[in-house]
This record gives sequence, C-alpha cells and structure tokens, in this order.
Amino acid sequence: EYIIRVQRGVSAENSWQIVRRYSDFDLLNNSLQISTLSLPLPPKKLIGNMEREFIAERQKGLQAYLDVITTHHILSNCELVKKFLDPNSYSVNYTGSALKHVGNNLQNCDIVHVIIYDKASPALYVDQAEIVKSKYLNYFTEGQDKQNLGEGELVINGEGCCWEVICLSECKHPYIYKITFATANESSALVIRPFSEKGTLKDLIYKAKPKDPFLKKYCNPKKIQGLELQQIKTYGRQILEVLKFLHEKGFPYGHLHSANVMLDGDTCKLLDLENSLLGLPSFYRSYFSQFRKINTLEGVDVHCFGHLLYEMTYGRPPDTIPVESFPPAPSVFVVSVLESILTCEAMKNGMPTVSRLLQMPLFSDVLLTNSEKPQFKIPTKLKEALKISKECIEKRLTEEQKLIHQHRRLTRAQSHHGSEEEKKKRKILARKKSKRSAYESGEEHSAKYSNSNNSAGSGASSPLTSPSSPTPPSTAGASSIPPAPPPPPLPPAAPPLSTEVPTPQPDVSASRGALLSSIQNFQKGTLKKTQTCDYSAPRIS
Repeated sequence: EYIIRVQRGVSAENSWQIVRRYSDFDLLNNSLQISTLSLPLPPKKLIGNMEREFIAERQKGLQAYLDVITTHHILSNCELVKKFLDPNSYSVNYTGSALKHVGNNLQNCDIVHVIIYDKASPALYVDQAEIVKSKYLNYFTEGQDKQNLGEGELVINGEGCCWEVICLSECKHPYIYKITFATANESSALVIRPFSEKGTLKDLIYKAKPKDPFLKKYCNPKKIQGLELQQIKTYGRQILEVLKFLHEKGFPYGHLHSANVMLDGDTCKLLDLENSLLGLPSFYRSYFSQFRKINTLEGVDVHCFGHLLYEMTYGRPPDTIPVESFPPAPSVFVVSVLESILTCEAMKNGMPTVSRLLQMPLFSDVLLTNSEKPQFKIPTKLKEALKISKECIEKRLTEEQKLIHQHRRLTRAQSHHGSEEEKKKRKILARKKSKRSAYESGEEHSAKYSNSNNSAGSGASSPLTSPSSPTPPSTAGASSIPPAPPPPPLPPAAPPLSTEVPTPQPDVSASRGALLSSIQNFQKGTLKKTQTCDYSAPRIS
C-alpha cells in the first residue's frame, strides 16, 4: 500500500491522505487508456515485488505517474482522476443520479430512449441524452465542483436559481445557442438544447466526431492544424460580440472555451450560460488564478478568449501561460491580438476590454450579416442578485490570487535561501564575522594589558614630580647654604566654569597603540651587550 498526500490549492490545511495499492493505479491507468496517451505507469512484477529496493523504485515511478496526470490540464479535470485523488468529494454515482432526476423531471415527456455519455467539457459534470426531435440535455448536480467552492460562489440559491435558469430559455441572441427546456431545484438543474451534428468548435479544430468520448477526442489528436484565417476572423468577431452583450447585461459568464462554442452553419454560438449560475468552476481557472491583474469576470472572459484564439490559430492549446514566443501565424494581426492577452506583459498590465479587441485590425473589418435582434430580459430582483453574486465571485478570486502570490513569494525566498550560492555567501559571512570577533577580542585583551601596565607604571613613579614643580633641595650642607627666599604668592584661582566637566581620562587607544608599536618595532640588535660575572663557583683560599 502507498500513502498519498493530496493538497488542493496552496493552503496546507486543505490537504488529506489516501491509501492506494498498485492495483488501484493499474485500474486508473486502464480507464485512461482511451486517451491514447503514453502514461509512465511502472510495469507489473509478480516475483520479488516485496523487496525493499523494488518498492522504493516503484514508489518513484508512481510519483512520476501522478505528476504527469496532475499537470495535464485535461486529465487533471477528468472525473476518473478526481475520484482517485478525492474519493470523499466524488463518491456519488453521478450517472445513476442523473438518470433518476432526469426521469423525474421528464415524466410527462415522450422519451424514446436515453443514452448517457460525456459532454465535451471535463471541468463540469454533464450527462447528455438523446430524446425526441434530436435534442440533448445537460444535467447538473450540485455535487463535486460546487462543494469545493467557497461561500457565495453559487450565484442564486433555491427558488431564485430556478427562475434564473428558466429565464435563460427566453434569451434570444444570434450567437447564443437556444434552450428548448430548462428547470432547476435546490440540488440540480436540467437544460435541454437542440443537438448539432457538426458538434462544437473544438470538434472542428481537432477533426473529431461529436459523440466520441472527451478523452479520446482531445487528449492526443492525430493531426494538429489550425483554422483558416477567415474562419478565425469570423468566429472571433462573433464570440466577442456575444461577450460584449453579456457584459453590458451584467451577466457573469466565465466559461468560454472551444468546447462551449457550438457550430450552427457558419455561426458560432455560446453554450452553458447556466454554469456560472450553478457555481461551476471555469475550465481555465488554474491559469488566470495565477495572475492578480485578472480579477474581474470581464477580464476572465478576455483571458479565456486568448486561449480560444490560440487554439483556433495553431490547432492546439498553448504549452505554458504566459506565452514567451508565438509560432508563425496566418497573419501578424492574429499575433498582435494574442500578444495583448497571453504574454507576460499583458498579465502584468491587465487584460484589454472586449471593445478594445473589436477595434483591432483582425476583427474591425469583419462584416456580420445576421440581423436578429438580441433579447434577454432579466427581472429587477434577479439583476440585483446577479450583481451581488458577481461581486462575491470576484472577491473570492482576488483572495485566492492573493494566497497564491504570497505562497509564491515564500517559496521563492525559501528556494533562494537554500541555494548553493546563498549557502556559500552565508559561510563567507560567518567566517568574516568570526575573524572580526576574534580580532576585537584580541584588541580588548591588549587594551586591558596596556591599562594594567600604565597603572603599574604610574604607581612606581609617584615620587617624581612634574617638570614645572621645583625640585626639593638636598639636605647635605644645609647649615652652610642659606635657604632660598619663598616664592611670590600665586594669584587667586579663577572660579570653575562648570562643575560638570568630566575629568580627562588617559588616552587608552594612544597608549595601546604605543605598546603595540613598541612590540612590533622591537629589534634585538639594539640591546646593549652585557658581561656576566659568575660568582657561584666555590672559592678555595
């Protein structure tokens, strides 16, 4: 058995441990084989699999396997991986639950048959079913993703959520995919839309069949090829127009990606507007949560549009964010738009507005022929609820970005502190400090020795007087030599200027310097020669 420590986000408090056997890894790997990716799972071994060296080697291999899965954007959002790493949050049988709730909501509908399969959106839990008139439905439960969100992430609770989802069915816009039927309750929502044989924009880019499983279609495409320039310009302009419309209405979207754009002829239409109402996380949240300048839902939509434009241009998502350099594109205008969204400078300065993107040369000359008048009526109460919810979502995003920024600074400081160069610097500084302290202690010892010598010397020469004082006369011949006349009286002493003037202290540094100089300049040759007379030998008279 292997103990795995799992952490969500940067907070160590939001972590847990799970126990998995090699057979569990093997089962997960077999389930992910549909992606056709070559995953580095260590091979099986029947004999000698309990040896210590083999267990240590297998542990390293399993760690590398988990690293590959968790860093792959599509696999990390796959429900199979989430259940493997977080069984407590993903313990519900969502397929069975979906069938049950769909049956309850469609009791009065003439259902011919129901087919459950994954929708092209791994970040969300969605079931699809074929019913009469070739329609498909999206069924959402409040389960996995909503439970992992903070307070206030769900836009509208209870009855308000039901009304808002129903209002979406009345929304009419040439670039929003129409809803045939919508309903919701406190724990789930059901949305039915017409089924499109052409599939989504992601299906067009990856040359995939709409009904194939998500992992099979997009994890390892056989051919990577972007769209033509005219398609990029037209689809990009249509998507920007509908984003501008939603922003003006104050409706939070935040779920733009190529699998949420349906193709209807030569027109792109947005899907899954209800995702933000149900509190589902954005597909690109792990990217834009790293940058503090992307702190509004409008900025989130623009950032997601940058990912979408890159995918339309090059036929694949960007390898890293921010993008340092762009491959050759069909037009320099495409690169200009991408640079304004996905470069490091754009992340630091903030995202451009949708209106600014519409004015750029890539989209400004695109003529839109659709003349359908948009209609999206939102009741006043729901408008206020949407506004409050938008503020809550942006507040939570800002707090998450702040935590990530603090964690990144701490990690960078710890990495710098533990680097080899920094260790060498600390060793050199420690040596210098040690030498300095030793030198100062030596000087202090010399000063004490010099002070003791000075005090001893002053005691031995105490009978001596200063040169200005008269030398006392000798007592010999005192009777024959008359005494000297007394000196004239001294003038009265001037009053002291200040009683707080300190008495002069001996210059310790000068005496210490003189002593050190005398020791350093000592020359043996300057000593006088002496002659020793030895009287210790016995004398014989």
